[in-house]
Amino acid sequence: MVFTSPKTGLPASDGPLTDILRGLRLEGVDYGRCELSEPWAVLFPAQKAARFHFIGRRQCWLLSPSGEWIELTPGDALLLPRGAEHVVASAPGIPAVPIESYTVEPLQDNVFSVSNGGHGPKTLLFCGSMHFNLDGSHPLLGMMPDMMRARELMAGEPGIPHLLEAMAGEVTMNRAGSGGMLARLADVLAASIIRSWVENSGGDTRGWIAAIKDRDIGRVLAAIHLQPDRNWTVEALAREMGASRSAFAERFTAIVGETPARYVARIRMHQARQWLIDDRMRVSVVAARLGYDSEASFSRAFKRIIGTAPSQLRAVDGISENR
Repeated sequence: MVFTSPKTGLPASDGPLTDILRGLRLEGVDYGRCELSEPWAVLFPAQKAARFHFIGRRQCWLLSPSGEWIELTPGDALLLPRGAEHVVASAPGIPAVPIESYTVEPLQDNVFSVSNGGHGPKTLLFCGSMHFNLDGSHPLLGMMPDMMRARELMAGEPGIPHLLEAMAGEVTMNRAGSGGMLARLADVLAASIIRSWVENSGGDTRGWIAAIKDRDIGRVLAAIHLQPDRNWTVEALAREMGASRSAFAERFTAIVGETPARYVARIRMHQARQWLIDDRMRVSVVAARLGYDSEASFSRAFKRIIGTAPSQLRAVDGISENR
């Protein structure tokens, strides 16, 4: 029996990459079942959340973040992991209208019906915003391309065609509960797209992709990502790999491209940023949770790595430190 993650649908134990993807957590913010009559063009503005598109019926076109028009056909699925601005249209050159200008009606939970009220041939899409529990500068998200297409990754991920087939059935039949089923399938498909991209990425023998593919270093990276609030000393990390302190530090630095201490510090501060912005934690609580002796020492470390003081992040987010 294979147990799966409730967030990603990935096997419960399938190596470092699966562990990190499980820790990544894909949380559907909202999904839209879009039935649009030609001619139409939707502008999707830049946002922090990832964008996801699945083409259910009739071909359409996408103006990519790089400015290139790409033809999409039924069964195509796209993930824009950092939510870059783009346009999806029935044909190139049609003036785009922001998605907020269309008619939006709730279907169930976080699933909505989107339409434009026209009478031309209708294109059927399933579009979503997916919130990652990491920001775009995280090593995993920061290295991804602006857009990832499922069809281009099928050879490296045999489960993708089955997911696309299941989504095609749900999006076209519009049965009761299909919105929720599509949201669930989209979560699993997004995780599969990311996993296939990581496993099949080329490049040199250094850096994050090479590190996660390395059996020993990959296990260490997974441990760091799954427990960023743990006091990860070099000795503790070396034990995870089953090597001496010096041998581990030398190999880690050679493959990852930075020292273990610096990598751990970056991941901890990215976690701190999430707690401050998404979970609304006070700076003092975050500092204590990460084991800092004082709020001041945590703030200095945070500013050195993130580039801004943690109190400023909360001020920008409209949160008072007295709360």
